[in-house]
Amino acid sequence: AIKAQGYVGSVEEIQIFNTILKTFDNQRIIIPNGLLSNGCVTNINVNGTRRVDMVFGIGYDDDIAKAKALLRTIIEADERVLKDQAVDIWVGEHGESSVNLFVRPWANAADYWGIYFDMMENVKVEFDKAGISIPFPQRDVHIQQK
Repeated sequence: AIKAQGYVGSVEEIQIFNTILKTFDNQRIIIPNGLLSNGCVTNINVNGTRRVDMVFGIGYDDDIAKAKALLRTIIEADERVLKDQAVDIWVGEHGESSVNLFVRPWANAADYWGIYFDMMENVKVEFDKAGISIPFPQRDVHIQQK
């Protein structure tokens, strides 16, 4: 698969003037070769492995060490995650509503999306069980009456 001109997909065909991509949701994208030769093209799975970059927000009152340990347990339980690569789990940023934990396991390229989507579900389920909140942006609205 490649990423080019804002599209991600597998190269189906290279023609004289165009390259045909098939996206993961089965769209057919025709990109002029001039744009490809003058732009940036990223080969996503040429190396066979990919890092799965994910961000999970927790509440400012939640225990960071507990959340990081739980994330590591969830990741290590997934047999598709490569065991010979280190899994990075960091406090990546202090957001408006959450402390954002950056989680970066490695996987075979073919397992990338399966791991990503399973982690999204498993983390929500396990955070709920452990009492770790996943906050969302909130706004206070003040109405003044005259």
